[in-house]
Amino acid sequence: MTRFVTPVGKNVRTGLAGQVYAQVKAEFGFVGELFAALSPAPEVLAATWALLRESLLAGPSRRTDKEVVALCVSVANRCPFCVDAHAVFLHAMGEHALGEAIARGERPAGPRHALLLDWARRERAADLPVDQVGTALACHFVNRMVSALVGENLLPGGMDSSPFVRRAAGRAMSRTVRRRRVPGLSLTLIPLGCAPSWAEGSPVGPAYAACAPPPRARR
Repeated sequence: MTRFVTPVGKNVRTGLAGQVYAQVKAEFGFVGELFAALSPAPEVLAATWALLRESLLAGPSRRTDKEVVALCVSVANRCPFCVDAHAVFLHAMGEHALGEAIARGERPAGPRHALLLDWARRERAADLPVDQVGTALACHFVNRMVSALVGENLLPGGMDSSPFVRRAAGRAMSRTVRRRRVPGLSLTLIPLGCAPSWAEGSPVGPAYAACAPPPRARR
């Protein structure tokens, strides 16, 4: 499914890409197309994985709330692949109606999730937890990488656009998605730079710092 790049083989166990693959497999059970697409640039792969893991997977906020953020950002960025993926994850959390409503572009009924939708669309300011902000930032980048390097379909033939398929996929992933993660494990894969003030004291901070370009040298 990957295009324009030649991925590192998913069975590779050596080097930085192999280390990231090992963590991804431990968390998801498989290496997805996003990580394969980024593997030719191992430092970018590691930084992306760290930000995604420490915010969306391991952060202290409710996983459902962070999946709502991720799905709303993906809808706003018109990334069908990521819309389907995060709708599946919401199905895995048991939030069947919520995931399908947002995927259709509808407003969530609950006030907390409606606020997250407005914030993700940049229509409303909100003082959100660090891991929810990190989730949004990670998804803005991931949406663009997936759209450029992977394509629109999560499953062959566009089957993932069916609510029945998404619900079945979510059921299959329910145990994995609900598992609690230990924060900070991915930080061993990245250089530890200076965390931004908004994320100080959280593993999201170093992960975000690793994604930032190096400062330009003064002339």
